[in-house]
Amino acid sequence: MMKRYDVCLVGATGLVGQTFLKVLAEMDFPINRLKLLASARSAGKIILFNGQKLIVEELTADAFDGYQIAFFSAGGRISTEYVPIARDKGLVVIDNSSAWRENPEIGLVVPEVNFEDSKINKLIANPNCSTIQAVVPLNALKPFGLKSVNYSTYQAVSGSGASGQVDLMNTLAGDEPTFYPHNISKTCIPQIDVFLDNSYTKEEMKMINETRKILHLPDLPISATCVRVPVMNGHAVSVRVELENEFALSDIIKTFEAHEGVVVVNNDFNSEYPTSVIAEGKAFVFVGRIRRDFSSPNGLLFYCVADNIRKGAATNAVQIALKMIEKDLV
Repeated sequence: MMKRYDVCLVGATGLVGQTFLKVLAEMDFPINRLKLLASARSAGKIILFNGQKLIVEELTADAFDGYQIAFFSAGGRISTEYVPIARDKGLVVIDNSSAWRENPEIGLVVPEVNFEDSKINKLIANPNCSTIQAVVPLNALKPFGLKSVNYSTYQAVSGSGASGQVDLMNTLAGDEPTFYPHNISKTCIPQIDVFLDNSYTKEEMKMINETRKILHLPDLPISATCVRVPVMNGHAVSVRVELENEFALSDIIKTFEAHEGVVVVNNDFNSEYPTSVIAEGKAFVFVGRIRRDFSSPNGLLFYCVADNIRKGAATNAVQIALKMIEKDLV
């Protein structure tokens, strides 16, 4: 009989938290007890999970007693305060915030790429949503030698949580924006998170630093431009890669097709390429528009799309936990 685990979900009432519940049910996670945790104002809410009515409880330091696994999706401030408490109580913790991603003592894990890093510590950081979907196909290209990478992202409003989705719906209805600095229903916004002193946004630097860490390539030259677009869900990333070695496009496509977690959609003349619509609700990274970059002898261009709330957040975290259970690391 399969062993079952006592699980806490922190941030259960948020957009990603609600997706966690869907993914845990869909992937038949071996749950014995499930405790839903949130702020005091959300305590007492009733949420359905697998036909059961669960009452949301207030997050406290004692909430983790007797549990084995904790998923956190409540933001960096909450993670900074409560993740160490859960870990010190012996739980395996998978945190969806940015609080621990750049800590060298914490694994930053995409299971199809660097699952071995989950063994570093009982705390595992879930990467940024756009980074997750970009590093899966990039990892497939490592045998060709990664010389440099440039990202241009097209990120859906769900990446901002429910507030971003509401702002898109309200501005589509003719209201003025209250969340984004410009009317997202009428323009793309080349700003995600705050600007830093180097004129990159925090989101862009996340992609740069996290890619290097996940791929174990600390000196890889990377640049990024991250753009918010008027799409409800599903991030896209246009990736330019300069490779060390010569390649045939047919070999690149075969390499993508063989990599875990990648689905190739690359029939350009039939208008078949990755879109947010085909990625919706899926656990895969869809890759297409695969072609040479004529500006560089070994340059390659491709376009990838994934469901940012699923593969970019909840699904990736649940996949990490399932693989840890399989490897007897819990």
